[in-house]
Amino acid sequence: MESERDAILAALEPVVDGIAATFGPVCEVVLHDYRRPEQSVVALAGAVTGRSVGGAMSQIGLRMVARGDEAADELNYVTRTDTGKLVKSSTMLLRDSSGAVFGALCVNVDVGAVSEVHALLGALAGTGAVPAEPPVTTFGDDIDSVVDVMLDAHRHQSWALLDRAGRLDLFRSLDERGVFAVRRAIEQVAGRLGISRASAYSYLSQSRKQPRTGSRDGVREGVRDGVGQGAPNAARDSVNDGDPARDRANDGGHS
Repeated sequence: MESERDAILAALEPVVDGIAATFGPVCEVVLHDYRRPEQSVVALAGAVTGRSVGGAMSQIGLRMVARGDEAADELNYVTRTDTGKLVKSSTMLLRDSSGAVFGALCVNVDVGAVSEVHALLGALAGTGAVPAEPPVTTFGDDIDSVVDVMLDAHRHQSWALLDRAGRLDLFRSLDERGVFAVRRAIEQVAGRLGISRASAYSYLSQSRKQPRTGSRDGVREGVRDGVGQGAPNAARDSVNDGDPARDRANDGGHS
């Protein structure tokens, strides 16, 4: 199966160059191998998002990983880079003969200039409407920076001010967006929150045992490959009962 996936990726590499050459400098095409989230970019042509071969996936890719084989193509969506560039994108998933998702072919088009012309023409004609502000997506070669941005986006208040339900909601939200598919993510999240790694595993385990709240991400139950790799069983299996005193003890003194 792995050889089949490798063959599909190899066959698509010239397609990456062909699509980018067809649409010119406003177009970027990225080929992702989801088997290695930290270095998922295996081929790239164009320079819309500033990434390079060997770079990490974005929040969009992590969300696809979180959805697993239930993920679907996302076509013609608009985002804005952290530098302000307006980008129209399509993410087309790659599946092997068993139907399992293992990668994606992504096309990113810089539509900033087109959008400005459209707004100008609309203003001149008196028919222009203010478009909805697209979400900001972090594109980069460093997976740690992507995880940091996703964590910041879901921390609406200090960890110390969150009750147990709020803490579980935070871990569930991060999990549904694929954060914990990344190696060392649990340590990174624990460090940012000021809690112990054992507490982070405990909150993650508890959040997965609670019923889903109808999230459209459709994340399946169970531990993913990126979580628990090399983790001590005691840390992975330690589940407290939500007692605040126990939580503080597990957190190494940090609330």
